[in-house]
Amino acid sequence: MPLPSHVTPAHGHSFSSPAPGLDSFRDHRDVASFAPAALGYALFATRWLQAPLYFGLVAAQGVYVYKFFNELWKLIVHVINGHADETYVMLAVLKLVDVVMIANLLIMTIVGGYETFVSRINLQGHRDQPEWLSHVNSNVLKVKLATAIVGISSVHLLQMFVDVHHTSQHALLWGTAIHMAFILSAGILAYMSGPMLESRKSGHGCGGHAGGGHGGGGLADSHGEGNLQLIPKPSTGAHDDATSSGRATPSASAAMSASASASSLGGSGAESRIRAAGFPAPKALEDFDLDYPRSLDREAVAMLGKLHFITAKENVVLLGPPGTGKTHLAVAIGTRACQAGHQVLFATVAEWVARLADAKAAGRLTEELARLDRYPLLIVDALGYFPLQAEEAQLIFRLVAHRYERGSLIVTSDKPLSSWDLVLSDTAVASAVIDRLVHHSEIISVEGDNYRMRDHGGFGFTSPAVR
Repeated sequence: MPLPSHVTPAHGHSFSSPAPGLDSFRDHRDVASFAPAALGYALFATRWLQAPLYFGLVAAQGVYVYKFFNELWKLIVHVINGHADETYVMLAVLKLVDVVMIANLLIMTIVGGYETFVSRINLQGHRDQPEWLSHVNSNVLKVKLATAIVGISSVHLLQMFVDVHHTSQHALLWGTAIHMAFILSAGILAYMSGPMLESRKSGHGCGGHAGGGHGGGGLADSHGEGNLQLIPKPSTGAHDDATSSGRATPSASAAMSASASASSLGGSGAESRIRAAGFPAPKALEDFDLDYPRSLDREAVAMLGKLHFITAKENVVLLGPPGTGKTHLAVAIGTRACQAGHQVLFATVAEWVARLADAKAAGRLTEELARLDRYPLLIVDALGYFPLQAEEAQLIFRLVAHRYERGSLIVTSDKPLSSWDLVLSDTAVASAVIDRLVHHSEIISVEGDNYRMRDHGGFGFTSPAVR
């Protein structure tokens, strides 16, 4: 390797000093860049000052538990002694409901607030993990809290009207006015969160992807938050080139190497994991048009969105004709995995073959496969768009075999499993790949017409059935 112009060899292995003043310049530059970074890290670390506040709310939760059982015991005693009429029982039950709703508000603030503003709670795979926990953001949390307050206010107002004979007109008037103010503020928050979310999505948008993409909205989670975000990496055209030509381009391999480096150095943020995953375009489960495919197991797709298959180290195989949304689903599930704290890596079959072939040529295929173990989820897109050579099929087998019961794979293919022997150029290799891939897997068939050709009449082609 040629030496820089300001460095000349000396005796033995020693070298002369760099140009005068260069070290001093570098020192000043390092200090100048270190100071703002250190200040930023210090300010960010102050978020831990909020942690004791949430533990204080936990103590308040205990107080409400005591209050609930105290009120319940009073109700039981009055009913047993015959001192409780219908109005008293109704007011007592509303008081219990009020306590429970406030306790719900507390737990929402404790868990959601800590997750959003202090540190991510690592409950991935826990059977009781709330749906909204890993997808919550500050806007969603504000709306949830506002609606919870409206619910509590409704119970208080109902208590006033039930006991109207003992409530002054002044109290009823102000109670109604305050309740309406809560409703108005919740409506304003909900309205404002919508445009803010849309602006964030439009700011991160990019072009479509050939592997299948739907629009239309149909798979929102049970809370209707719809706040999945996908930050694409800068487009290099590698994915489209690889899909059309049947082989990975040098830029595709370079992009995958950059993706792996970014993933190892990118920190713990969801956006850095999404960028490092190498997704071809932003996709979300909420944007998938469930009504377009003629056949789709919607319940299975919803279960995949909960990501239990990743913690169980199981696989997903998406089968269907071109343009039916297989890549959309794969990217959307991968995005949700990134937001839940998992590292994900996306590539087409051509790109995976190129990556593994380079590693094999360098004599480090085993090390490369072991390095991929840091990714709980790998996505292999577009298997079957072109037949693989025997050596390439062997590399795909090595990848699948290495991941078996060690990590999860999502594989998309436009060919039924019965035709994979043609794709992998060998019946024995195809059988071995299918055996390891589908042993612990969810196989989903997406049958329908090409979504991208919906406005062009399909050019006379019909979609083959997927077996």
